[in-house]
Amino acid sequence: MSLLGNIPIGQYIAGHSPIHRLDPRAKLVFAFVFIILIFLAGSLLSFLIVTAVCLIGILLSRLSIMYVLKGLKPALWFIVLTILVQVLTNQQGPLLFSWRFIEIHMQGVQEASVVSARIILLMVIASILTLTTSPIQLTDGLESLFSPLNRFGFPAHELALMMSISLRFIPTLLEETEKIAKAQISRGASFSSGSIGKRVMGIVPLIVPLFVQSFRRAEDLALAMEARGYRGGEGRTKYRKLVWKTSDTGLILILIILSGILMYLRIAV
Repeated sequence: MSLLGNIPIGQYIAGHSPIHRLDPRAKLVFAFVFIILIFLAGSLLSFLIVTAVCLIGILLSRLSIMYVLKGLKPALWFIVLTILVQVLTNQQGPLLFSWRFIEIHMQGVQEASVVSARIILLMVIASILTLTTSPIQLTDGLESLFSPLNRFGFPAHELALMMSISLRFIPTLLEETEKIAKAQISRGASFSSGSIGKRVMGIVPLIVPLFVQSFRRAEDLALAMEARGYRGGEGRTKYRKLVWKTSDTGLILILIILSGILMYLRIAV
């Protein structure tokens, strides 16, 4: 059982691809707007376009397509559950299948396909962002994007740091979960056999020590930051400064063109 290898979101793979070299602010803006475009896409052509963009992003980042898609495995049950709910509850459109009290209609199948495609594309674009951007770059990019709100009392630095730490500790928590699960299995625990009730109760010995470890790690981190004199972003200087390049401007222009095309398709179709 390897949770760390199955969830790429939150991990970072060092590289020198065109996507790695982009400014984190450009990548964050692109990812945020692109997620909105995914939810605005409604036609088959729109989904083909956003899917093509995701595939191009994977190729330009020089990541393994199988590695990125493997990150969908933990969300497979959620996707299947979403599909079942949409198919069984949506009773609109022509009847495709009927057996006893189960009826499957065309509208339900279409809605299930749209929702599952959106979840998959959202996870793919989030994986590309975190795999090609280090936690430090994410922090600096978020802080720079939120910095204009400082004049209104918005804690840009603290929020960026909090989000970066959250992403950074996803792989750590997964690794801790894997260690605890293996320790419980060695003691005779089973997470894949028995009734649903027994499986749910079997997760309790996994969750309790994980929470304890998480709170302990958070306390250690707070003490370490305090010992090093951390007092927030006020008066803080940076060793690495973000530099906006021509390629970053090109990415934003591509985003604008892509947004225009998808908005036109949504209105026209």
